[in-house]
Amino acid sequence: MDVVAPGNLDDWNYDPFSATIADNKIYGRGATDMKSGLAALVAALLELLEQGTIIPGKIRLLATVGEETGEYGAAQLTKQGFADNLAGLIVAEPTSSMQKIIYTARGVIDYKVKSYGKTAHSAEPEAGINAIDNLIVFYHLALERLRKFNKTDTVLGGVTHSITKIKGGEQVNSIPSYAELMGNIRTIPDYPNQRFYDELEAIIAELNQREGFNLAITYSFPEEAISGKPDSQIIKIAQETHQQIFGSSAKVTGSSGANDGAEFLQAKGNFDSIEIGPGSNTSHQSNEYVEITDYLNAITFYKQFALNFLQDKEIKNHASQIY
Repeated sequence: MDVVAPGNLDDWNYDPFSATIADNKIYGRGATDMKSGLAALVAALLELLEQGTIIPGKIRLLATVGEETGEYGAAQLTKQGFADNLAGLIVAEPTSSMQKIIYTARGVIDYKVKSYGKTAHSAEPEAGINAIDNLIVFYHLALERLRKFNKTDTVLGGVTHSITKIKGGEQVNSIPSYAELMGNIRTIPDYPNQRFYDELEAIIAELNQREGFNLAITYSFPEEAISGKPDSQIIKIAQETHQQIFGSSAKVTGSSGANDGAEFLQAKGNFDSIEIGPGSNTSHQSNEYVEITDYLNAITFYKQFALNFLQDKEIKNHASQIY
């Protein structure tokens, strides 16, 4: 459901897709990000059913594909109404062995710019249009003009913008007729994504007015930043549960990465989301692992959180207004 490529297999001590148990850990790609979180949610629901626990409400399990490549699974479920009228949402992404509760997160915009030129012999460049040269002009303008989005969020920090992929050309002795680049922007709640679309598209329109320029831009499932509320009822319930299970309070903070909550929060209704889950600091790394104790504690936490949430008077009142 949620995994990235293993990378260089020689860097792994175990087969990345074997879920090897060693040293009280489970090793494997996705062990932390976030198969352990998803498995803990499923196990928690199964145990509630097996134990015949009376659940004073309804619980929906939303398991999504494509979170690492654009959150299109969450987008599809949201569009089909599976997240409509929720009373709250918990996302099981790893949060430092469940010692953090994430309520706010950066948004993300992945974009691609294509540059079309005209091929010619490299000995006669004036006969062609260099697609790479034109793309580089966009590159510098985009980096320069997006610097004006310089507000800083007290929790998330500032906006980041990086050109992360570039390719083009056919062969070394030909003027390139095609080139493309990809950029990644991490946004904050102060700036809706539309502000960045407008800026990037204005650059494209401006350059296409110049002789020889033919640029086009597309986006890959962009996500809005999650503003959230640090004092929401769902956080209060999560802290109560954390105290019950771990005997301590969790740190309430934000995340520089995006999560599926950005899509689900666009569903019908008015609800808050949090992110809390098992896992180590090895996401996307070789020898990714989760502590078995961490995973088992997550199951216990999710079971108790579900009961605390559904029994909460404020949540019940909110749910009755929804329906």
